[in-house]
Amino acid sequence: MLKRIDLTRDFQKHKDEFLTAIKEVCENTAFSGGPYADKFAGEFGEYIGVKYMTGVNNGTSALHLAMLALGIGPGDEVIVPANTYIATAWGVSYTGAKPVFVDCTADTWEIDPQKAEEAITGKTKAIAGVHLYGQPFDFKAIKEIADRHALFTIEDCAQAAGAEFEGIKCGNLADISCFSFYPGKNLYSFGEGGAVGSRNKDWIDKINVYKEQGCRVRYYHEVIGYNMRLEGIQGAVLSVGLKHLDEWTDRRRVIGQRYDREIVNPLIKKQFHPDNTKHVYHLYETQVPDPEHFLKYMAENGVECNRHYPVPCHLQEAYKDLGYKTGDCPNAEKLAAHCATLPLFPEMTDNEAKLVIALCNAYTGEERFQD
Repeated sequence: MLKRIDLTRDFQKHKDEFLTAIKEVCENTAFSGGPYADKFAGEFGEYIGVKYMTGVNNGTSALHLAMLALGIGPGDEVIVPANTYIATAWGVSYTGAKPVFVDCTADTWEIDPQKAEEAITGKTKAIAGVHLYGQPFDFKAIKEIADRHALFTIEDCAQAAGAEFEGIKCGNLADISCFSFYPGKNLYSFGEGGAVGSRNKDWIDKINVYKEQGCRVRYYHEVIGYNMRLEGIQGAVLSVGLKHLDEWTDRRRVIGQRYDREIVNPLIKKQFHPDNTKHVYHLYETQVPDPEHFLKYMAENGVECNRHYPVPCHLQEAYKDLGYKTGDCPNAEKLAAHCATLPLFPEMTDNEAKLVIALCNAYTGEERFQD
């Protein structure tokens, strides 16, 4: 069975590097925060091109801490795409603020700038865009809207390490940016990991206090803080991975662009990639008429696929008190109902990619899109 993603192949290829890095952390017992976590944050900030970067324990914490750094809290609203992983909204909710969900576009499946502007109220504090699946959202349009209304911009880059918008790496566009290094991400840790970047030193300084139990000096607590440090082992693992990120990204693009060109079955709808962006193909998401039937068909032919994400944020049970209903975000709802994710990871062989393409083109599901 060809897995949707297979991390064992990368580990075997770079095992000696990873284990040497882990051994060094263990020998120096630098486990919680410390020099290896800090070293990675500096390296990653330099790679992205953002002046200030700090490591945290996961991407969800990165979003939470970014909101706190911007002063977002009870009574505030933050605009969030309905089509994203739920953590984008959690970051807002954890502060006591309210996520306001807006639709995605019908072609890129990224946040719709027009819908975002329509959702602005006197309580709106920020717009959070997500570079979903590794495809940058239309930052230029969102930035223009935010500037008109004096709002912060937030990038959720959890799926977009190395992606570019108009020649600038994602993570160096908005006021503040958030990354996840969960296993399976383009740059991944051996467990949990995240980071926050900004050109504003004061915001990163605030995050460094919050993540360290509210301390600048140990045992002297300035604010009610959190235990959200990046672990030393994860920092060391990420430093190894960062050396290979461009190589991995190049291979993802080779496979993803083959899918773009060679999957020609009209039953399989693909994401649109604007010319002013460089996609990193974190996920190869499609829309198919009957996703469960499609997943079964692919599995029966030796290929694992799955779904990202079958319930849009605004219709999640956790947010039922916000009063959203079916029909409020039709593009996100359609994508959720029809999503199917194809295998794509750097160690896939050309023959495996060829198999996925052949199976997709041979698919004859009877159901049709209902527009």
